Amino acid sequence: MLNYPEIDPVAFSLGSLKVHWYGIMYLLGFAAAWQLAMVRARKGVGPCRPEQVEDLIVYGAMGVILGGRFGYVLFYHFDRFLEDPVWLLRVWEGGMSFHGGMLGVIVALYVYARKINAPFFAVTDFVAPLVPIGLGFGRLGNFIGQELWGRATDVPWAMVFPNDPLALARHPSQLYQALLEGLVLFAILFWFSAKPRPRMATSGLFLLLYGSFRFLVEFVREPDSHIGFDVMGWMTRGQLLSLPMIIGGLALLVWAYKKSNNRS
Repeated sequence: MLNYPEIDPVAFSLGSLKVHWYGIMYLLGFAAAWQLAMVRARKGVGPCRPEQVEDLIVYGAMGVILGGRFGYVLFYHFDRFLEDPVWLLRVWEGGMSFHGGMLGVIVALYVYARKINAPFFAVTDFVAPLVPIGLGFGRLGNFIGQELWGRATDVPWAMVFPNDPLALARHPSQLYQALLEGLVLFAILFWFSAKPRPRMATSGLFLLLYGSFRFLVEFVREPDSHIGFDVMGWMTRGQLLSLPMIIGGLALLVWAYKKSNNRS
């Protein structure tokens, strides 16, 4: 068993204001995505000019934050929302959902694509390789914050999280996700998008791979205590929400290459 590297979730304080590592990870993710987007835009990759990248990041950030909060409330705590609708607006109490954030980003990119008069899927293909950077940083933030940990296990790299009331040795599933959803997904999408591909193909590959990685990691990630398992006594809410991504990503890939072959 490995020792959990106890890191204070609060990076530093400014008077009464506490700056958490999780928030810093979000900022690092947006900053890294911004830099990569600028590099790609200067090379003429995608529909965005360098001077349009700033707006792209702002739109994406708004989609992540608003969609992530709405998704967390509606997908995971809808009963609490019904009891206290104003809780939706109390974002400082924490709670974000990737699947909600993704829907928020889709809406934001649709608005952005109309603003710059570019095809929607041309914009999503440009953005898809940028997303894993933020995902990787976000999962590291989860690890530092001791949240979304894994199920109990006896593997040699299991960890006991100090905040765990049961003090069980668990999978460090946040690190699994940081590796798969961050590093591996970024490497594949960056390689795939480095060459001309049919429109929608990069977006489809992102959906397919993220959905698959998330579905697999959910087998070792602790289900939400207030939800448990949704379907057949083993499928979690995260797996249920990932299925449409897997199916939709595969459909986009098939459609993209079918259209490309028909044009050829």
